[in-house]
Amino acid sequence: MTTKQIDYCIELAHTLNFSRAADNMFVSQPTFSYQIKLLEDEIGFMLFERSGKGAVLTPAGAQFVSFLTGMRQDLKRAIEQGQNFSAKYQDSISICMMVRQALYYLPKAMKLFEESCPNVQITPFFQYENSMETFLRNETDIVFALKEQTRQVAGIQVHDLFESRIYLITNREDPLAGKNLISEEDLYGRTLMVGGGSPQALKAVQHRLIGSEKINYFNSADHDTTLTNVAAGRGVCLAPGFLNDHSGQFAWIPFDCKESFSCVLCTHKEDQRESLRAFLDILKKLYRETVAFPL
Repeated sequence: MTTKQIDYCIELAHTLNFSRAADNMFVSQPTFSYQIKLLEDEIGFMLFERSGKGAVLTPAGAQFVSFLTGMRQDLKRAIEQGQNFSAKYQDSISICMMVRQALYYLPKAMKLFEESCPNVQITPFFQYENSMETFLRNETDIVFALKEQTRQVAGIQVHDLFESRIYLITNREDPLAGKNLISEEDLYGRTLMVGGGSPQALKAVQHRLIGSEKINYFNSADHDTTLTNVAAGRGVCLAPGFLNDHSGQFAWIPFDCKESFSCVLCTHKEDQRESLRAFLDILKKLYRETVAFPL
């Protein structure tokens, strides 16, 4: 199977017309049809039903093309990264985090790092779930994590970064938005969005509030869904400060509780590169000295 055959197959799945697909790929229709037939012969099943009106994906073909599309996108990204790397860089450091806003100072750290190590590329990856598992498979060099996730994990080095407290998120027009500190009593009679993969410390606070039986609750699938519900006036939510994108769309008010989150960076113990240490030092210095907002 060649990349050309993959591209032809994906294009035909979009157009369902051999002539139009061939034109879009800048080849003759006989050449295009021949490559599709070679691909079908190789994999051992038909991808398309041919007719005078064009082509129709078979059920097996529809499933196959969905996998091909994802594979082609991954391959395209890999090629682009390789082109970027070969053109300028001698080494690369990858860093994985659940969401972009988790490391607010990452762009500034990347800029400062490039000034001292211009031949080393910093590549961010974003994975809302299972980022630690990806890191442990050696697919990334650094992972942003909560300290609770690192207990009894062998072969890693944990670098303390910052403490993040719990905040209440509301619309800016909400009466609670004007308060400096939110107490449990402030939430009595309100609807609290819960769930969505909340960290353990946050789950403990949510369960305590729901247990009071004075607060309504609504299950939400993930953080983005929760924020959409808050924006729609369906309720309020509690969240770690490190999820704050500082866009000003919502009010983030500190919640009065003892729970907080120890945010860390993890590296592989065997990775002792000077460039890696230098990048970590820059990030830690930024959080230690220039925190301009509550976390």
